Parts: sequence; C-alpha cells; structure tokens
Amino acid sequence: MSDLGVFPPRPNAIKELFGTPKVVIGVVHLPPLPGSPHYEGVPLDEICAFAVQEARAYLEGGCHGLIVENHWDIPFLKPGEHGYETSAAMAVVTDRVRHAVLEGAGGRLGVSVLSNAAECAIASAWSGGGGFVRVNQWANAYVANEGIIEGQSAHASRYRSRIGAGPVKVFADVHVKHGSHAIVADRTLAEQTEDAEFFGADVLIATGSRTGDAASLEEVEGISAHTTLPVVIGSGITAGNIGGLLPACDGVIVASSVKDNGRWWGRVDRAKVRELTTAAAKAGVVLP
Repeated sequence: MSDLGVFPPRPNAIKELFGTPKVVIGVVHLPPLPGSPHYEGVPLDEICAFAVQEARAYLEGGCHGLIVENHWDIPFLKPGEHGYETSAAMAVVTDRVRHAVLEGAGGRLGVSVLSNAAECAIASAWSGGGGFVRVNQWANAYVANEGIIEGQSAHASRYRSRIGAGPVKVFADVHVKHGSHAIVADRTLAEQTEDAEFFGADVLIATGSRTGDAASLEEVEGISAHTTLPVVIGSGITAGNIGGLLPACDGVIVASSVKDNGRWWGRVDRAKVRELTTAAAKAGVVLP
C-alpha cells in the first residue's frame, strides 16, 4: 500500500470490522422483495429464513463476513427512487441474519441496495445492526442499465451523519460493474481511486465488467498503489484464481462461483465455499 494519500489516514476498516487483515466475504442474494416486479407475496419470514440458510452456508464454509443484497429486485431503480418497503425489508433481513448467525454482533455484516442506493443501504444497515454498506458509485458518475448514475457520497455521508450512523463503513467500487465509464474517461484509474478516498470511502473495491467477471491483477494493483485504504476484489473470485489475487489486496467478495449452478441466482454450496476458503488459507488468509 502507498504511504501517500489525498486524505488524512484513517483506521483500517477491514481490521476494525473483521479483526483480521485479509477477509473473504460472501454475498446473500435475496429473493424478490416487496415492491419489486418479481415479488409474488412471499412472507418476509420466508425471505429471512432463506437469507439465514445462505448466510450460514457461507460462514460454515469459512467466510469472515456477509453482505445482504437485493439482487432479485431487477430491473433496479436509481438512487432515491426506492420505496420505504425496500429499506424496511432489508433492515428486517439484516437484523434476522445478524441474530441467527453472528450472535447479534453485526460488524461483519453489510448491506447493498441496488442500484447504488447508498442512503437506503445506510438506513437498512444502521436499523438492522449491520457494520458496513457497499456503494457502487461513491464519486463521479457513469452510464448504466438504469441510466446516468451519479456518485452518492455528498448526500449519503450527510444522511449517515444526520441519523447518527457514523459507525457504518462504506465499501466503494472504483470501476463499477454493468456500466460505461465514458463520463469519467478523462480521469485515470489513479485519479478515480483518489476521488473515492477523498470523498470518504473506507474500503475500495475492484471489479470486473459484470457480476461473475474477475477484476484484473493490473487493476487491483493500480488501485492499491494510489490509496491508503484497504482494497478488496468484488467479482469473479474462484477457488482457482484466489491464490494469485489475494497477495495484491486485502480481501475478496464472493458469490457466483460458490453457488450450486455457478450463477448468482443459485443456492450457496457449502462445499464450494470451503474449497474457496481453503485456497484462500493456502494464500495466507487466516480463517475464522
């Protein structure tokens, strides 16, 4: 990691949240939630039970933490368009998962509300006892499936302060999946990395071009070289490539490769999770 930065150094959020320097974080892709096009009236208790089962498979397979995400709420809304029902459902699921598999301690539990709904995610995480949120576009802007998506840092950081949710950390993507970066093409990877840190992110995320695509080692190293923050890889991690990527970063976020069908909509396969975390351990990660 570089000793230089564009912002006064902050405590390492990975160590603070997880108590270890390198982590493997699993993503719980929730079924459709109330208000989304695919929702068919499934009681929230059943959605919570599903989330707990998926979360338990990740943790029993050796993951350090979890992110709860509304990935089945497709097509995704833009930030600020989500209804109260989304935040309420995400908060309830977060709370249930926290109590069921994390003994009530939510530091290792995060929330992601797609697409890029930082304020909604912060409200859900803080209400549900989570410790962090993932925000796809924290600074700058890009063109995505949903249209033009602007960085959420200015409004979201003020909202976090207003509701007293300061302890909730922000994991922010540097290059966003499922989008064109034409709007910020005049800013290099180094500059975009510094933008995210300068605007108050706590952890930076490197990704591939879409869910399940791996980030390149060059991109990971390029981000790490221009920030004092921890860097994690947010897509495309497999048991086969994790050993070569972990030395360049502070952790990984996994999902598709450990599902029973290898796609995000499958169920978490505990054996696949264990295969991946075993490979991570060989690369020097201390498993919980």
